[in-house]
Amino acid sequence: MKASIPFAVIGSNQLIEVNGKKVRGRSYPWGIVEVENPQHSDFNKLRTMLISTHMQDLKDVTRDVHYENYRAQYITKISQQAARERSKLKRDSSPNFEGITETDRLLQQKDEEIRRMQDMLNQMQEKLRAVGKDPTPGSSPSKESGGLLSELKRDSVVDL
Repeated sequence: MKASIPFAVIGSNQLIEVNGKKVRGRSYPWGIVEVENPQHSDFNKLRTMLISTHMQDLKDVTRDVHYENYRAQYITKISQQAARERSKLKRDSSPNFEGITETDRLLQQKDEEIRRMQDMLNQMQEKLRAVGKDPTPGSSPSKESGGLLSELKRDSVVDL
């Protein structure tokens, strides 16, 4: 292999007929040079060396560059199709509840429950502020707070 360096390489993409068989080569006025003939070119030696010593590099480049490019293009294509389908579904869906999935329906119920609980919390805070500012004369603080607590407990029961 070292004796062949520097390589004398001839390349061609033309098929030429030599002795009844087609080979890659070049036709010159003085004769035909065959690409894969070891007497004419070191192409086979160079190809063997490059493939045997750089196969892992070829695999890495194929995986890292070519496959990742393909993967990115495919993911982009799929996400664009999904976006088109979602927009089509939004356009085609009506405002009634028939098109809403069970998950959407549960989310709406939970949102309503959270809103009701926030309203109850606001009412409780208002009652606490009112009791703290305006105590009734003649009543003890413990009675007043006990009455307020029982009233808050009664108001905080939520029917599910």
